[in-house]
Amino acid sequence: MEERENLGSRLGFILLSAGCAIGLGNVWRFPYITGQYGGGLFVLIYLVFLLIMGVPIITMEYAVGRAGRGSILPAMRKLEKPGSKWHIWGWFAMAGNYVLLMYYSVISGWILYYLVQLARGSFVGASTEDVKAAFAGMKSSPSIMTGFMLIVVLMTMVICSAGLQASVEKITKVMMIALILIMAALAVWSLHLPGGQEGLKFYLQPSTVHIRKSGLGQVVYAALNQSFFTLSIGMGGMEIFGSYIDKKRSLLGEACLVAGLDTFVAITAGLIIFPACFAYGIDVDSGPNLIFVTLPRVFAGMEGGRVLGSLFFLFLFFAALSTMIGVFENIVSFSVDLRGTSRKKSAMVNGLLLMILSVPCALGFNVWSFLHPLRAGNNIMDLEDFYVSNIALPVGSFIFILFCTLKQGWGFKNYLAEVNAGDGWKLKGTNTLISIYFRFILPAIVGFLVLYGIVTYFQAA
Repeated sequence: MEERENLGSRLGFILLSAGCAIGLGNVWRFPYITGQYGGGLFVLIYLVFLLIMGVPIITMEYAVGRAGRGSILPAMRKLEKPGSKWHIWGWFAMAGNYVLLMYYSVISGWILYYLVQLARGSFVGASTEDVKAAFAGMKSSPSIMTGFMLIVVLMTMVICSAGLQASVEKITKVMMIALILIMAALAVWSLHLPGGQEGLKFYLQPSTVHIRKSGLGQVVYAALNQSFFTLSIGMGGMEIFGSYIDKKRSLLGEACLVAGLDTFVAITAGLIIFPACFAYGIDVDSGPNLIFVTLPRVFAGMEGGRVLGSLFFLFLFFAALSTMIGVFENIVSFSVDLRGTSRKKSAMVNGLLLMILSVPCALGFNVWSFLHPLRAGNNIMDLEDFYVSNIALPVGSFIFILFCTLKQGWGFKNYLAEVNAGDGWKLKGTNTLISIYFRFILPAIVGFLVLYGIVTYFQAA
């Protein structure tokens, strides 16, 4: 068995963790729901939930990883009480990591394909109908869908096989720094477009009209939901990076930094998207249409759109690839810890397996489009996303909370000792209110999200 590697720097740990958390939801979901649910008021509510729910659960994953010195299953098995079975969740968490990459690799392939098309100038002067036809044509082509998916998985496999410090940490640091710089430059450009200020007002100006229209309860739930899912917590994605660090720094401050970077990317994405759409009179959609139809139409009609569009999809690809690397690293480490295989062998075997497992999602838009799992209109990607979003992430977070707070698990005292080890911000667990919050209120909130998410999903069918 290979000796366990460690990350080479604190910056690498922060950027790797942030890279795993920062994904497409930051770009195609957060800006839209911010504008829809009251702008600046929604952001404030979101930030409150991020601090009181997202950050605590990140510290729990970090603490389990650092104390257990392994991926999720062996770490839980090491920390749990003798005879207890908390570690069984590790198998379900790993299934969640696989399923996430099975469709994330396909979407990442879309982004790479669009990056190539923008760089070639394929959308210069294109009409809305042309852009819609290009998106539909991509999804209907099995060769494009599988080919670009395979390229993304191969890139991920090669990077993760080359070593933690030598490749994963170095490449992710470069990508994340480049992502932040490109986003900042695009945001400045977008804000200076004629008419862009109207988009900024729609995005961030507090609007009680939107809140009254949607209902305060729905706004609060949307903020709660977004703060939870934006950080990719529950499947061991943060836990594995916790296992690669020492005890020089306490974990609360590190969790806040990662949450802050994730929020910066999400908010900055809106600063790029909304001013540009308003400046060019393009309706703002949510979901994939925003990225693959609306924005290419914006870039198609502007001077220098080929370069700006290429930069936008380059930053988007960096965001997608950093998530691919972070989640795949979790799978590779899991295999190394459990089977004692080498990193290179683990990366190669799991990479080839992921290529095969991702094919159904790629074909679900064309050859297998007749399959409608769960409910009418669904495709294979929807089924995979349901497992990750409605089961693996929320249930996993619920289990982490119970594991870290119950005496029958690892225990609240052990968790606090690990979180507070090192220099930096401390979590005052002796405070009665904090203790009550962590032991009772936090699990109740996440338990509600689990049940509400599943029930409303099928009610909407």
